[in-house]
Amino acid sequence: MEYVYPAIFHKNEDESYTIIYPDLHGCISEGKSLDNAMYMAQSALAQWISYLIDKKQEIPSASSTQEVKPSNGDFVNLICAEVKDSRALKRTVSIPKWTDDKAARSG
Repeated sequence: MEYVYPAIFHKNEDESYTIIYPDLHGCISEGKSLDNAMYMAQSALAQWISYLIDKKQEIPSASSTQEVKPSNGDFVNLICAEVKDSRALKRTVSIPKWTDDKAARSG
């Protein structure tokens, strides 16, 4: 499932960026450059939402970009992250014998 949230990007004195999500209290990340900050923002969002799902907590609604008011010099960008269910599943399947033999020979 895809989630889209506005993030506030703040450029630090050392040219790095701090990213916060106003709708996800405590979800903060940093990037050494703008490219890296975009990547880190997406990663933080995916991990935060995954955590909420795992803990069966409510996922807050995302604000619109018009509702988010950045400080002077900061900017808002929408970040999209896909959260996949990565739990392992056990399935019993039937395959042809020749496929099993070939797999066994291949190791």
